Amino acid sequence: MRTTALHTTSKRCAILPPGPQRIEGGVNDPAPVPTPSAAHGSYHWTFERLIAAGLVPLSIAPFASGSLNPTMDAILCSAVLIHSHMGFQAVVIDYIPKKTYPSLRKLFWWGLNAATLTVGIGLYEFETNDVGVTEAIKRVWKA
Repeated sequence: MRTTALHTTSKRCAILPPGPQRIEGGVNDPAPVPTPSAAHGSYHWTFERLIAAGLVPLSIAPFASGSLNPTMDAILCSAVLIHSHMGFQAVVIDYIPKKTYPSLRKLFWWGLNAATLTVGIGLYEFETNDVGVTEAIKRVWKA
């Protein structure tokens, strides 16, 4: 008996079992309202968008100006690091719910912070003891 490529079977659950299922409260209980905080709302969203929009001119400026400026290179590295950290932080928040997997979320949270710190130290060392990111990209591009 042949099956199609998109055929669904009951064995699908054996590959990836669902997380723990809990029902808290009743059907008539109101949804909990979080405490309002501007730092976790519109200011955070605005900061994310400013960093993302600022990466466009920061990525083009060192190559368009023709000069290698260590300050601009450091600002570019910092912006990329902050942008990446906030992006992966959003992934952890969205896909590892605190209620369902509290210890796994904490593990990923600490892992993200450790990875960000490690990359930041690596970029600092590369900027101060080597040619820097902009010059490295120029050399790879011409190779």
